[in-house]
Amino acid sequence: MLIGCATPNRTTRVDDSNAVVMYSDEVGYEDRFSNLYDDFRDYPVTCTDDCYPASADIKCESDMQNCQFVGSNPQVNLRAGFTVTWLGHASFILNTTGGEQILIDPVFGQFDWPVNWAFRLAEGFSRNEPAEVDEVKLAQTDAIVYSHIHYDHFNKADIAELGTKPAYLVPLGFAEHFPDRGYTINEMAWYTNKKIGKTSIHFVPAHHFSNRIWVPYLYEDDNATLWGGWVFEHEGKTLFFAGDTGYSPHFKDIKARFGDIDVCLLPIASYFSETSPKWYRKVHTTPEDAIVAAEDLGCKVVVPWGYGNASWMMGDKTSHSALFRLMNMKQKLNTSVPWVILNEGGQVSF
Repeated sequence: MLIGCATPNRTTRVDDSNAVVMYSDEVGYEDRFSNLYDDFRDYPVTCTDDCYPASADIKCESDMQNCQFVGSNPQVNLRAGFTVTWLGHASFILNTTGGEQILIDPVFGQFDWPVNWAFRLAEGFSRNEPAEVDEVKLAQTDAIVYSHIHYDHFNKADIAELGTKPAYLVPLGFAEHFPDRGYTINEMAWYTNKKIGKTSIHFVPAHHFSNRIWVPYLYEDDNATLWGGWVFEHEGKTLFFAGDTGYSPHFKDIKARFGDIDVCLLPIASYFSETSPKWYRKVHTTPEDAIVAAEDLGCKVVVPWGYGNASWMMGDKTSHSALFRLMNMKQKLNTSVPWVILNEGGQVSF
């Protein structure tokens, strides 16, 4: 009976003469997406010794675990018109002075079923539950963007809760993962854009991959959906959310398109370390990669994400090891870009 009540989704592929898409050159997988710089490996900086020294700015219950940032952040007066609330991991609420509210990669619980069930059997893979977001606040949402299809960035239980009122902006190939309930879905290639109120939302490249089926040697959905980041342009100011990404020249490409970015939300966790697979660095920035990326992008201020008490710690030593490494490498590299550190649930206006 429920199947009979299904409502078709309204799916639009956003067309633009500037659209860029890269496809695989692997025989038999020519319809799968690929990174712009798939063979890139030339990382400018790598921390090798004493990467996690103690920091007076971070207080923890145990060694780099269950922590709070207690230091002071730099004063940044951009008047960019963006208010950022970090919900944890990769999830943000973005509010503009124009009145738009946009959710970025909202995931409010664990992974989708049945992976959440499997993770309960594997110690260390489920995260601490993040704080709930007020229903009244969620109801004010105009648009929801997803960077890619991975479970920690897209949860079908969440779209059921968020409902059909907001517009959904997603990468190419993504719409088929939505159940038929009357959602308005905009599928986008790199460098296409969609206007929501007074804010132009641009989909831009990342250096990553996609899949939902976790079975060894079963490549049915590998890279069948695109991945990327988002640039939000409001009254001449820009905010960039990188999505999951490794370091590559795509950051310089984004700056070439949009100029210096006012506010950058950059990932610093789930990178290659002693405890993670070697291929992780190709698809996840280390803290030092993020510092270099901020310079490439011309960021006027950076908010890092990916660490935290409600993170999944995929490849990380502890909940906050990435933040300790960032604090260390910011000092070693003497970066001039200001970094504003948030605890989960924290908010900042620029």
